[in-house]
Amino acid sequence: MTVLETDRLILRGWLDSDADSLFKYAQDERIGLNVGWEPHKNAAYSRAVIRTILSTKESYAICLKGNGNEPIGSVDLTFADRSVKELSQNEAELGFWVGVPFWDQGYATEAVREMLRYGFEDLELTTIYCGFFTGNHKSERVQEKCGFKYHHTNESVYITMLNENRQEQVNFLTREDWRTQKSHNF
Repeated sequence: MTVLETDRLILRGWLDSDADSLFKYAQDERIGLNVGWEPHKNAAYSRAVIRTILSTKESYAICLKGNGNEPIGSVDLTFADRSVKELSQNEAELGFWVGVPFWDQGYATEAVREMLRYGFEDLELTTIYCGFFTGNHKSERVQEKCGFKYHHTNESVYITMLNENRQEQVNFLTREDWRTQKSHNF
């Protein structure tokens, strides 16, 4: 699997041995409930999530450089074969989260920017979508900082794990818009 690096982060594939770290952050309801899953109950559950969900292609553990390679969050690109959204061949959906102790330090934004670079330059994607549930202002802000634009609102998305409906705002970024922003801002 590809390993990606930024100034402060290493993005690498998930390992079974990451279960304790994943549990440490994913047990916090402020993470799971914001992104649409139940808080993790124990490390065994986190290990199962790694094996069944996070071990897919283009799913990365977010690790701080110099922090013993411990994951503090996750970032991924999901393609048409695994997404609930209707995506074309050169499109993907981006998802991300970081543990609560790492909020408001720019790590999510840094990880998302690297995934955008990777998606548009290396994978040659034309469009990347990203969404957030109403009330998830941290995710909304990261998407704004990364240049995503409003696409549409899903008024009622059923969240199976939580047995509830939520409103979701879906945003998007094209490769052309990303290149324009990159030349002006980075």
